[in-house]
Amino acid sequence: MAWSRHDVFGSFIAMTDIRAITERKVQPLDNGWELALSAPQAWLEPSALSEAVWLPAIVPGTAAGALRALGQWSFDSPQPLHEKDVWYRLRIRGQGKRKLRFEGLATFAEVFFDDRLILASSSMFEPYEAEIVLGGEHWVHIAFRSLRRVLAETKGPRARWKTMMIEEPRLRFLRTTLIGHMPGWCPPVEVVGPYRQVLLIEEGPIVARNVDLRAQLEQADGVLSISLDLEGVPADAIPVLRCAGASARLIRSHRETTWQGMLRIPDVAPWWPHTHGTPTLHAVGIQIGDVHVDLGQTGFRKIELDRGPDGHGFAILVNGVRIFCRGVCWTPVDIVNLQASDADYIRELSLVQSAGLNMLRLSGTMLYETSEFHRACDEMGILVWQDAMMANFDYPSDTAFADTVRSEITTLLRRLSASPSLAVMCGGSEVGQQAAMMGLPRQMRDTPLAERVIPEILAQWSDAVYAPGSPSGGALPFVSEAGPSHYYGVGAYMRPLDDARRANVRFASECLAFANLPDNRQFESCQLDPSADPVGWLRRVPRDGGASWDFEDVREYYLTALWNEDGRSLRHSDPMRWRQLSRAVVAEVIERTIDEWRRPASATAGALLWLWRDLWPGAGWGLVDSDGRPKSAVYALRRASLPLRLSITDEGTNGLYLHLVNDTPHAVTGRLVLRCLKDGTIPVIEAARDVTLAAHAGLSIGAFDLFDRFFDAGHCYRFGPAAHDVVHATFEMPTAGQPVEAFHFIGIPTVESNHAINAVLGEDRNGFFLELQTDATMRFVEIADDNFVPDDNYFHLVPGRKKVVCFTPSYQAGKHVRPAGRVSVLGGSGDVNY
Repeated sequence: MAWSRHDVFGSFIAMTDIRAITERKVQPLDNGWELALSAPQAWLEPSALSEAVWLPAIVPGTAAGALRALGQWSFDSPQPLHEKDVWYRLRIRGQGKRKLRFEGLATFAEVFFDDRLILASSSMFEPYEAEIVLGGEHWVHIAFRSLRRVLAETKGPRARWKTMMIEEPRLRFLRTTLIGHMPGWCPPVEVVGPYRQVLLIEEGPIVARNVDLRAQLEQADGVLSISLDLEGVPADAIPVLRCAGASARLIRSHRETTWQGMLRIPDVAPWWPHTHGTPTLHAVGIQIGDVHVDLGQTGFRKIELDRGPDGHGFAILVNGVRIFCRGVCWTPVDIVNLQASDADYIRELSLVQSAGLNMLRLSGTMLYETSEFHRACDEMGILVWQDAMMANFDYPSDTAFADTVRSEITTLLRRLSASPSLAVMCGGSEVGQQAAMMGLPRQMRDTPLAERVIPEILAQWSDAVYAPGSPSGGALPFVSEAGPSHYYGVGAYMRPLDDARRANVRFASECLAFANLPDNRQFESCQLDPSADPVGWLRRVPRDGGASWDFEDVREYYLTALWNEDGRSLRHSDPMRWRQLSRAVVAEVIERTIDEWRRPASATAGALLWLWRDLWPGAGWGLVDSDGRPKSAVYALRRASLPLRLSITDEGTNGLYLHLVNDTPHAVTGRLVLRCLKDGTIPVIEAARDVTLAAHAGLSIGAFDLFDRFFDAGHCYRFGPAAHDVVHATFEMPTAGQPVEAFHFIGIPTVESNHAINAVLGEDRNGFFLELQTDATMRFVEIADDNFVPDDNYFHLVPGRKKVVCFTPSYQAGKHVRPAGRVSVLGGSGDVNY
């Protein structure tokens, strides 16, 4: 049995979010739910549930999340759910007409009001509504039917290609998440249940439907247009649209209940990504007499795609300014329950923002995010790259499936039509790439949904940029020299770091995935021990399907290639040093690669790292661990993503080059200083220049130019031993605090150091901070604190300069706790406690 869209009861809801309407009552049904498990089809309707064993359930949430809370589910012992029917029930009370709204049901669900079937769903990616009449006390039952049974009865055309990443090929016919079906890197989570909110709605005297709200920036003016259906408007009332201190009366269209209008706001404050300006938002509402319709907030910005002079580029322009999009591929905060509170979103996205990142990609392997997530991105100035929830498969192109996808994407885009952070809509993840990598010729790897259906919907409902796929472009979809690519030359394919330039990457919508080690706190709390339990350790190390290597092999390769260290033997002989080196080498690879792509002459317009958060404890792809604590990769990415960034590249016989990038909306003036140190302490040569750099601009200066003489700062010519081992550059502004700085090292960090580091803990009105000083250059200084998160880590120190690191309490930390941790130095013996 497999439902098509035409078998579904209830209604699909596709509209801009309505935050509130006067006298409209919205009650979240989030307490009192219970669940019961049965064999497939054992109970066909609620009257057959007399023998059910009911357990407390978390709604919104999944059955796995509820069972985990009861101690009946874990990553190591996951209770199978797809082979069962899962029933939920709730008792509700009231009088009169109501609407039951389900924001997300995973996946094949039947909803009963008392004993009457009122709704059936076959897609977890769309909301559903049903009208009911309350007359006292009633039962709501939801029967989630066995996915295994549905798959067994699902038939369709033969696929043109196969994928090794996803275990069940028939999933391509269904509209459900791929979470839990990708054994190479995703934990065995079977997604079943009402994973989004269930709402009971009582309409007021005025009902708003089918809201279509658009915000555009035309020159310096904000243009807001709206169309919506309004029922119950008094004959003598005229709805008025209000935004940013301006207002406009709406006009009734040819339909009795449809109203339209447009509002022009001169010299409006525009919306920017936070790295390039202020993400200004404006409240939007409609006034109808005493009734107010709250439509939330919107921002005015202009999104464009610059293909470059050769037509192969992929640069996002916001308000006419080219944006280097640096960010990550997003993951659900809780992969089991698929839930995040407003506080969770603020915490996670604040960390994204503080890391200097300005774009998140929602990959086609996951699920669409909530309105709360998108509102937070709007407020924080974080651009969103949104994949259609399709990945790797040869998806059907028949009319029924196309209609399902059309409804799904329309629902999404209408919901986000006023969201300024939505920048890119993409047809899916690695669909065309999968076909091409299987060797299919071009005429056999067409993807009608991505090439025709989705772009048609986007053109109707949004001004976001369209990408047919991630990746797409060029002679083959995955080549990096055209369009967005999944670039793993540096990384999975273990190429040297200079491949990041030779590959001519235009936009890396995935890149730089490593098995990133968590901090020692998670090693201890989760009893992670690769030496004592290598099987358990490797089970959580990600790998590509069918590959003979995993992403720990990738990290170990760079440890050997860059620093001549054997990580596999070191993890047994000196596990603490292995951890420290492993974290440091990932930080170096990421920082140097992003710096390469951000230099002014680079053709690269974006880099989105894979992934944001570990899905379970271990050495996963996540830049933060499964508890939300930053790993070394976060700090490296943060430094490389600073709006005002200084970096150094080795240009061979042309010498070292300094690159200063200013993404901020203001010009900067300061002093650029370049110095070389012997043994990390003794000055050998120094040069300086006063520099003014315009807003949204960059410059590159060679060391030969700065020194105005020949000095082999990069030790390229090799006329004898190098005269120095550390190159340090700073850009200091008179009105700024700590200078922007960059490093280049001659040689590898293996020499033991007996120099000490001085660490002093302080406190002011902003919180705790650590002052660090040293009498010699220190590489990859590591701060470890179980209860506090530093704003920088795995950084370098030079003598004569004070480094101030500010602390933020971890959300798991108790009250009245002070920082108490350890400062370590790579290759050093001067570790200190504070």
